[in-house]
Amino acid sequence: MRTSIYLEVTAKRNRRSTASDLSRQLSSATCTTVSRQTVYRRLGHIGLYARRPVRCVPLTATHCHLRLTWSREHALWTPQQWSCVMFSDESRFSLPSDSRRTLIWRAPDTRYHQEKTIERHRYGGAGWLVWGGIILGSRTDLHIQRVTMTGHIYRDVILEQHVRLFWSAMGAEFLFMDDNARPHRANIVDECLQSEDITRMDWPAYSLDLNPIEHVWDMLDQRIAARQPPPTSLPELRRALLDEWCNIPQDQIDNLILSMPRRCKAYIASSGRHTLY
Repeated sequence: MRTSIYLEVTAKRNRRSTASDLSRQLSSATCTTVSRQTVYRRLGHIGLYARRPVRCVPLTATHCHLRLTWSREHALWTPQQWSCVMFSDESRFSLPSDSRRTLIWRAPDTRYHQEKTIERHRYGGAGWLVWGGIILGSRTDLHIQRVTMTGHIYRDVILEQHVRLFWSAMGAEFLFMDDNARPHRANIVDECLQSEDITRMDWPAYSLDLNPIEHVWDMLDQRIAARQPPPTSLPELRRALLDEWCNIPQDQIDNLILSMPRRCKAYIASSGRHTLY
């Protein structure tokens, strides 16, 4: 009983403690040794579970309306229609692995409590900015850079060297999804898409939970964190990112893309507010 109480108090005091952390703290404080599995089991008995914290931004009524409208327009799309969409995004990977993989201890139905969410700061610290695109049955090469994305880099590298290859192979059916980040909406980017006749998919602002590639970034981060030995320098991290990007099973990526109808339904059910995705 005392062991469970200690674990509960310690986990609630620092919700980002890992099971290993809690086990070590318990051993240091009480000379009681328990395994990670015991920590999970004891905390589970009192209703605390290790879950990924929500990364979200505040949504206005306008944001919710646009998210809801988009979901209604795409809720009945077929797998064939979704197979023509390339989902893309950037993310940042740092040394050590950043808070993307952090788990927190929380009770059910407290997912969106403020203390159990993380505000997302994409840029900062030593690391790499990566861009990737996924499509049913395939993916782009992973683009890696140290500098912040600009409209010129986005046009000259992302569009010309990566997106254009898939558009050339698929033709008029191809749809390119990117979010509303400033470099993506630069005039030179719009002009490039128009000149290449690449159709851009409309996308509601602040909809990370709708984009399946966000889960791919989580997969990539978990694979990097699991490497033994882990990368300890930026060149090692770069090589690991390239290797693990290629090693993610394609069927896992395909399943994420094919989840789009369920994501749309979740948006509709939540009236455009944040969803469990």
